[in-house]
Amino acid sequence: MYSNFLKRFFDSILSFFGLLLLSPVFLLVTLGLFFANNGKPFFIQERPGKDGVIFKIIKFKTMNDRKDAEGNLLSDAERLTVVGKLVRKTSLDEVPQLINVLKGDMSLIGPRPLLVQYLPLYNEEQKKRHDVRPGITGWAQVNGRNAISWQQKFDYDVWYVANISLKLDVLILFKTIQKVFKGEGISGDAVATAEPFKGN
Repeated sequence: MYSNFLKRFFDSILSFFGLLLLSPVFLLVTLGLFFANNGKPFFIQERPGKDGVIFKIIKFKTMNDRKDAEGNLLSDAERLTVVGKLVRKTSLDEVPQLINVLKGDMSLIGPRPLLVQYLPLYNEEQKKRHDVRPGITGWAQVNGRNAISWQQKFDYDVWYVANISLKLDVLILFKTIQKVFKGEGISGDAVATAEPFKGN
């Protein structure tokens, strides 16, 4: 009942009012990133959603497009702008995804939508993370985010899919708020964001 009907209802209501309440912040961040990223405040990329259906995720663009002499993009750490670091640290880069939630591409709570190229790398158990809509935050994010291994993330994602409930979603929402204020688990140990998934 909850996962099939009420969850989507709550997603629609909360994302709508979330966008209204955060509209001043949305505008300020957009302006800041517009100037920091040469007129490109948004990052739009294809991601797999429920059942692996591809959609376009919307985030604030925290990294510029600087390249080396050979035309290759510099590392994440080198491309993170001053404004981008602040936006990422406070998790404000996720705010535009409320639009994805309102559209029905995503849920407020669920496994994070990862890169399309990861799809063929999942084993059968890991593929279960696509049985539900991906979320802005999830069980893996409140249990380590980018500071834990890929296997741990997938274990948390699959566990969430098997145990989804209103009580669990409320718990994750409150834990997410705590994590954002503490700034925990934002980056992996060796890189500015997270190591790429290379398969099992």
